[in-house]
Amino acid sequence: MKIESPVLGAVEISDDKVIEFPQGLPGFEQLRRFVFIHEEGGESGVFLLQSVDDANIAFSVTGPERLGITYELPLSDAEVAALELSRPEDAVVAIIVRKDDKVPANAGLRANFMAPLLINIGARRGLQKIIDKVSYDIILRVRG
Repeated sequence: MKIESPVLGAVEISDDKVIEFPQGLPGFEQLRRFVFIHEEGGESGVFLLQSVDDANIAFSVTGPERLGITYELPLSDAEVAALELSRPEDAVVAIIVRKDDKVPANAGLRANFMAPLLINIGARRGLQKIIDKVSYDIILRVRG
C-alpha cells in the first residue's frame, strides 16, 4: 500500500510491516494501524511511527537505550494478551520524542518517558503503557 506521509512524502508500505494497536494510542484511539518508517539512508535512530489509517498523523520515536534509559516494566495479563506476547524477548520499547516549541531550536528533543510504546515484533501488536506513578524501574545511564 502507498501512504502520503506529511514528513517523507509518498511511501510504499508492505502489509506485513503494519503494527496493530488494538486500543489505538491515547488521544488517537480511532487510529489502530501504524508502521515504522525512516528516511532512506537515515541513521539517526529516530523513526516515524506513521499512521496507516490517517496519513496526517505521525510520531517521532526512538529506542530508550539511545537516550541512556533502560525500562523494566511489569505487564498485566490484559497487556500481555493485547500484545499476544509469549516470549519477553519479542517485546521492544520505543519512546515518543518531539521538538518543543517553547524552547530554542537547538535545545534538542523532549521524550515522553511516562508513556512508552510496547511492541511485540513477532505478532506486530502494540500498546502505549501509561505510567501513572514512578514505581517502575527506569534506569538512567551516562554514556562516556
